[in-house]
Amino acid sequence: MEQILDAFHDTYADATLVAADPAPATPPRFDIYAIIHKGLRAAMADALLAAGRLDARDAREVTDVVARVDALLGFCQLHLEKENRFVHPAMEARRPGSTAGTVAEHVGHEATIARLRRRVDALARAPAATRAGAAHDLYLELSLFVGESFVHMHEEETANNAVLWACYSDAEIVAIELEIRAQLTPPQMQYGIRWMLPAMTPAQRAGMLSQLRAAAPEPVFAGVLAAARAHVDADGWRKLEAALAG
Repeated sequence: MEQILDAFHDTYADATLVAADPAPATPPRFDIYAIIHKGLRAAMADALLAAGRLDARDAREVTDVVARVDALLGFCQLHLEKENRFVHPAMEARRPGSTAGTVAEHVGHEATIARLRRRVDALARAPAATRAGAAHDLYLELSLFVGESFVHMHEEETANNAVLWACYSDAEIVAIELEIRAQLTPPQMQYGIRWMLPAMTPAQRAGMLSQLRAAAPEPVFAGVLAAARAHVDADGWRKLEAALAG
């Protein structure tokens, strides 16, 4: 599994450069946020929907929602930490003061994550008679966090990217991405793969898998393809098969 994850991420940077439309007039810049934010949005939406439809009388469903939200919060915390450690210092190095707004929002998000962890723990420990209330409290706070995070990610993808693109070459931004990737554990990468693969455009997904097929051993490619098959919808899988066969 670790070999599969390493090979997957060896093509990750290139995948963000694959355009959704063929032959763009201006080649796209490297977008360090693009694919990871798609994965984050997908994971957030999934957890929020699960929390909203939860039957608090069903212990199995409660266990599932607790696990989903807990995993999401770990993913979000990790993402904040990597941006704080690698992306923000790079921005500040060449444009001092450019991360002030983002840093302040990260502090708020970390506080919200801590509150959500308490909500998750309260739901996990709640007796049957009070589970519905605990579930509702978790859903409301999670929905607010998801909404704020969506706005925050848009700001990063526009304002922060504008700073990065003005101050750094694509090669330099890719180097930041590689630094982040080197710090991830296999379970962290596996969780990211699970949500990024189905969240990509067909062109991004096909480009990444095509690059992987050309560069990686067959078992590695087969493992990532199996992950795509498990999580990509029917239309997406059909398009991926067609692209890989072409």
